[in-house]
Amino acid sequence: MKSSSAVTLVSSLGLSLVTSPFILSILALQIFTETLIELGEASEELFRSTRLPILHFPDFED
Repeated sequence: MKSSSAVTLVSSLGLSLVTSPFILSILALQIFTETLIELGEASEELFRSTRLPILHFPDFED
C-alpha cells in the first residue's frame, strides 16, 4: 500500500514539474505571435502607397 502512494506522489510531482514549462511556453508563443502581428501591421503602414514617392516611368511607345 505504501509503494502505491509513493508512485502517486512521484507522478503528481512529475506532472506538476512538467506543467509549468508547458504553460510558460504557451504564454511565450502567444507573446511572440502578438509581436509578429504588430510587426506586420507596422510594415503595412511603412509601405502604404500614400507614403511612398511617386515613381515616374519612361513612356516606351513604338
